[in-house]
Amino acid sequence: MELDQSVLTGGEVAAFKLRSLYRQYGYMPYKMSKFEEYELYALNKDFLASDSIITFNDADGKLMALKPDVTLSIVKNSEEIPGLLQKVYYDEQVYRTAGTLNAIREIRQAGVECIGEIDTYHSCEVLLLAARSLYSISKSYILDVSHMGFVAGLLECIDISESCKRELLDCIRGKNRHGIEVICGAAGLADDMLERLLTLVQAYGPMERVLDELRPVILNEAMSSSFTELEQVCSVLKNLGYDRNVMFDFSVASSMRYYNGLLFTGYIDGIPSGVLSGGRYDKLMHKMGKKSGAIGFAVYLDLLEGLLSQNSGYDVDILLLYSDDARVETLNRAAQDFVSRGLTVRVQKAVPKELRFRRLFRLSGNEVTELGSDR
Repeated sequence: MELDQSVLTGGEVAAFKLRSLYRQYGYMPYKMSKFEEYELYALNKDFLASDSIITFNDADGKLMALKPDVTLSIVKNSEEIPGLLQKVYYDEQVYRTAGTLNAIREIRQAGVECIGEIDTYHSCEVLLLAARSLYSISKSYILDVSHMGFVAGLLECIDISESCKRELLDCIRGKNRHGIEVICGAAGLADDMLERLLTLVQAYGPMERVLDELRPVILNEAMSSSFTELEQVCSVLKNLGYDRNVMFDFSVASSMRYYNGLLFTGYIDGIPSGVLSGGRYDKLMHKMGKKSGAIGFAVYLDLLEGLLSQNSGYDVDILLLYSDDARVETLNRAAQDFVSRGLTVRVQKAVPKELRFRRLFRLSGNEVTELGSDR
C-alpha cells in the first residue's frame, strides 16, 4: 500500500521511511520503558542534551526518571556476547523540560545503535545510514563529519593543562581563531603547533579537499589511524554517490569523556538547527562497565513536524463555504465530488482565520461556484 503523506505530519512520514530504511540493513526494533532509575542519568548528566531530568518516586520509594535520552537506556540494557553485534533501531519519546516555567516536553526521536566489535565496515555503514536518513527526508541536506580521535590526538601533543585543552576544544567547536591564538600565546606554544590548530579549525568542505589540508597536520599514531578511517569513509561515500552532500567539519566536536571516533551532525534545508546527530562512543560504554564499542545516531523527529506543510504551503486544497439554508444532501454530494478527485476539502460556513487553502468555493442553491484561490 502506498503511503498517503497528505494525512501525516512531517515527523510521521519521516518515521515511516526511517523504519523501513533501518530494517533493510538488518537493524531490529528496540522498545524500552518510559522511565529508568534516576542514577543512570545523574551519573552521565554531561552526556545529555539537557541537564533537566524529570523525576518521581515509584511505589517502593525508588527515585525514577522519565527518560531524557535513548542511548543511555540502550547501553545500560545491552548484552555483551563475544563476536555478536547488536544492531537496533528505535522510534521513541524522550521527556525534557523547556522554557522558564519548566514545562514538560515530549520529544520524538528515531535512530540506530550498533554495539559490539565495531570495525571500519560498521562505522561506514552507520554513517551511510545517517546520509540516507537525511536523503529520505529531503534531497537538500548536508552531513558534517569529524573525528574525535584526530582532534584528541592533536591535543595530546600540546603540553598544557587539561582545562586549557578543554578551552581549545571549545574554540575548535566555535571556529574561534582568536581564542586559539590567545591560548597558544599564553602557553608559549611554538608557531608550528598554532598553525596546525588553525588548519584544523578552518578545515571545512568536500571530503577529499579537507583530507589534503589535514595530511600535513598529522603528528602521531592516533591522528594517523583516525585519518585512515576518514579516508575509508570518503572512499565508501564517494563510491555510493553521497560525497556531494557530506562535508568534513572539525567544529563538530563533543566531550572527549564519551566520544572517541567519528562524530557527525545532519542538516536539512529549511530547518535552522541540526536534525540528526551521532558518533562513536566507546568511552561511554567503558564508563558504564561495558567492554564493547558502539556507534549510532538520533534523528529529531519533532523538528520535522512542520516540514510537509511548509513544502506544500496549504492545509487543504478546497475550502467549501455554505449558508444556513444549504441542503445537507447537496452539501455532502459537493464535498464528495472533490474527495473523489483526490483533493482535500474542508466544509465551513465562514473562512477560518489561519487556514491556508488552494481554492475557495461556495455552495449556493444546487450550484458550486469558485470564489478565488491561494490563501
